[in-house]
Amino acid sequence: MAAPRPAPLRPPRAAQDPDAVPKTSLGLEEHLSRALQDKLRFQKVPTWDSASLLPSRRLLLKRREVVEVERALQAQREDFQQQMDRLARRRQQLGQREEQLRDDTIKFNAFLKAMSARRQRAQQRAGEERARAAQHRAEALRLQQELERLQGHREQLGQRLRSLRVFSDFLQDVRAATGRFQDVPSMLAHFGALMEAQAVLLQQVEAGRVALAQGRAQLQQRCEEADGELTSGNEEVLQLRARLEAARHDVLKGESRWAQLEGAAAQKTLLLGQIRMAVLSLFQLATTRLEVPKDVALGDTEAQLDVLLLCMQDLAAICAELGLHPHVPATTATNSQHHRAVAVPPSHE
Repeated sequence: MAAPRPAPLRPPRAAQDPDAVPKTSLGLEEHLSRALQDKLRFQKVPTWDSASLLPSRRLLLKRREVVEVERALQAQREDFQQQMDRLARRRQQLGQREEQLRDDTIKFNAFLKAMSARRQRAQQRAGEERARAAQHRAEALRLQQELERLQGHREQLGQRLRSLRVFSDFLQDVRAATGRFQDVPSMLAHFGALMEAQAVLLQQVEAGRVALAQGRAQLQQRCEEADGELTSGNEEVLQLRARLEAARHDVLKGESRWAQLEGAAAQKTLLLGQIRMAVLSLFQLATTRLEVPKDVALGDTEAQLDVLLLCMQDLAAICAELGLHPHVPATTATNSQHHRAVAVPPSHE
């Protein structure tokens, strides 16, 4: 349970209002000064008949009145001074009391702060203790449950041990029958080693089977790839043979075409030789009959043709002058210029 909170302490009223004392002292001084002024104002001075008194007597009376007034004022001053002294002492006492109350207030505030911090620490410690107690209770409950579970597991192991007692007796009989082992654990360790070796051998056999299957798969894949490559190679060979046959056919066609071209060229060459021979014979005939100078080479067939054309044009012109109309082939400007360059003898003209 949480500790009861202490009731908050309140500072005294003087500590709460430190300005109350100076106000009271100032009000008392004002009251005393006002009372003294009223006393001096309303003090009765004996009255004399100034007409029946002599001047000296009046002066003495005046002096007496002044002395009495001075005495009264002196008494009032002394009384006032005493009151002021009492007020000063009272003020000093009140100042000291005020300082003491201020110190007490500071101490009380520090005490309140310390009490508040202590109460907070106590509450924090109480909360921590409650949380720790709850945690301990939960841990105890968990340990209790774990203990119950372990006890149940222990019972199960005991039952299993009792049920396996037959196998223990059997192992003892086997050890006694073999005579190779000192105790049952060494025999079980040997059996475990044999089982591990068997497992390793089985893993190796399985790895060999997997490797063999992978090798067979790779061999099958490579055989298929080789068959594919062989098939593609056969197809390429067939394509190359077809292209070779086509090339041979093209060669035969080219050779036949070349033979035809050679025959045609031979015919053209023969025809050209015949034409050259005819042109040469015509040129010789024309130059002989028309007496044209033979300043043209025998192999220059074009020049001979130009001379023949010039002769034919001249003959055409002569026929035209005679009124005949022979058919003369037209010549180009180059031929006419070349023909003009050939000189015609005056006898022919």
